[in-house]
Amino acid sequence: MARLYVIESADFLFLMRQTGLTFGNLSSHLSKLEAAGYIEVKKEFVGKKPHTMLRLTEKGRAAFRKYQQNMKQVFEDLLH
Repeated sequence: MARLYVIESADFLFLMRQTGLTFGNLSSHLSKLEAAGYIEVKKEFVGKKPHTMLRLTEKGRAAFRKYQQNMKQVFEDLLH
């Protein structure tokens, strides 16, 4: 989600390279995020090759912002 948060959209192979996840692991994570309504998956063909584009939904962006706030609070609490 962090990778998608800073860009408008990305294709599957870009995310696979960026995260270092295997095809199967990334697919599994993305399926769960899609089921939660956090990402939108658009499958198309470029020529005869499948091409999958992904983007965060507004619900996903809000959830990630909340996660960031929670993590920031955890670290601030550790310092006090």
